[in-house]
Amino acid sequence: MMSIFRRHSTAPPAAEPEPDPEPDAATPAPAPQSAPGRRLPVIYVRGFAGGAKGIDKQVDDPFYGFNDGSTHIRVGGDGTPQYYQFESPLLRLFAADGYQPLVSGDPKAYLESQQPQSVPPETLWIHRFYDSAADTFGKGAAEFNIERAAEDLYDLVELVRSRTGAPKVFLVAHSMGGLVCRSMIQKISYLPKDGVPRTPGKDLVDKLFTYGTPHGGITFEVGGGLLDEAMEVLGPVGSDIFSPELMYGYLWRDAHWGEEAPDGWRPTEIPPDEFPADRIFCLIGTDPADYGLSRKVVGPRSDGLVAIENAYVRGAHRAFVHRSHSGRYGLVNSEEGYQNLRRFLFGKVKVEVALTGLDPVPAAAADGAVWQAEVQLSVRGLPVVLDEQLAAHYCPVQLSGRQDQAAPVPLADVFLLDPATREGSSTVAPSTVCRYALHLRVMRLEERHGLLFWRDHLAQAADWDDILVVDVGRLASDPPEAMLAWAAWNSMLPGAIADYSTVGTQPLATQQGTVSIPLPLSAAKLLGDQAALRLSFSHWS
Repeated sequence: MMSIFRRHSTAPPAAEPEPDPEPDAATPAPAPQSAPGRRLPVIYVRGFAGGAKGIDKQVDDPFYGFNDGSTHIRVGGDGTPQYYQFESPLLRLFAADGYQPLVSGDPKAYLESQQPQSVPPETLWIHRFYDSAADTFGKGAAEFNIERAAEDLYDLVELVRSRTGAPKVFLVAHSMGGLVCRSMIQKISYLPKDGVPRTPGKDLVDKLFTYGTPHGGITFEVGGGLLDEAMEVLGPVGSDIFSPELMYGYLWRDAHWGEEAPDGWRPTEIPPDEFPADRIFCLIGTDPADYGLSRKVVGPRSDGLVAIENAYVRGAHRAFVHRSHSGRYGLVNSEEGYQNLRRFLFGKVKVEVALTGLDPVPAAAADGAVWQAEVQLSVRGLPVVLDEQLAAHYCPVQLSGRQDQAAPVPLADVFLLDPATREGSSTVAPSTVCRYALHLRVMRLEERHGLLFWRDHLAQAADWDDILVVDVGRLASDPPEAMLAWAAWNSMLPGAIADYSTVGTQPLATQQGTVSIPLPLSAAKLLGDQAALRLSFSHWS
């Protein structure tokens, strides 16, 4: 099998034809003709709506709230909101990625009226599972049931696949919607209907993207009156759905609602034979300040409703962004959310970054010190940081106290679009190379008797701080599957990062798509002479 990397001459990349400018955000564009077979139907699954009033409000919206945009963004050290237009993930997919809604009336009725393989795959659908629980349609509201919502999702997925001819679909879910998706994938798809076997979820769904989904349930740090106030937000049904003890009933194929989970079962783990964790991306919010009453009992290490440690599936790709669970400053209404979504669904290259070769002494913190790292991931041409793992946001990367100190420490997963695709801002010129930057800081904190010892500590001062600049692309003469990579530490560049050019420089020598980049001398003295960043490159879509 041909390696995805190969050594090239130092000749600069040949110029490629510039793509058409990105269409105006308000005007839907045709699906890109250069990517046949890459576009799959997208099905959105919304989160918990609350009680009857909340459900009635949501069913009145044809897009179940996914069409809501925002005009505020928190910027600057003082947190002052400024104007920033975000059209909503739905409009972005319409305008920038060629998707379209084809519904005229009832979505299911529309699909059923079409011939098989007659509907374009570049379409977007809303799973309207709350309609049967609403008062406004005059049918007599039925109590919401998460497994019934999962069964309806299965039927919608099969109907979309049949009418579009697409082999699979993309599922995009907010909050509880991610649990509906998992119930369909892990349980419902394995249960026969009227004696007829269903198709396993892993054969129906290509990728699952979740915004703030409580994969590990919703747990509270405090109780009392504050807990009672928070439960008014969730409601009695909500408290059952999000209880880690009861999630077993709708996530395990052989379980029944209310059945007690066996010892060792964890809701954040998906058996690999049911669905590969590598095809899941979990966007995790780290800003509880912009959410409601629940933030007071969930605690600061959360998005205001879902604790950080409960917001992802083990082994899945993830990114941390300083956004709240929902609302105008929420995950769904954010540029960070859309850019992570777009790259996960349509990215061409996946880069996994890990820290390897840590010295066992600082790793084990034998002197009582605690070693932490902070990571920020930026992609050229975007106005936001795609991943922020910061101590100030309660999510630093722990280098000490890990069970297997010799194992690589995962830092970030990067998904890059085709280099010829216009990145983000319309002011950025198209390029044949994708560039991203990984800002890495390492800090040593001293603990005594379980408390931090501050006498010799310098607040906000990192023991090592640097930025790795990475370019990924290919020459015009290369086959589509070929990739090249260049990397340089900012501390070794002679000028500004924007002025750094790979033209005339040798790409990284690789073996099976993996390169090891030694840390600068200042970092090696802290973490060990063998410490390095491991970059693993692979084709994605």
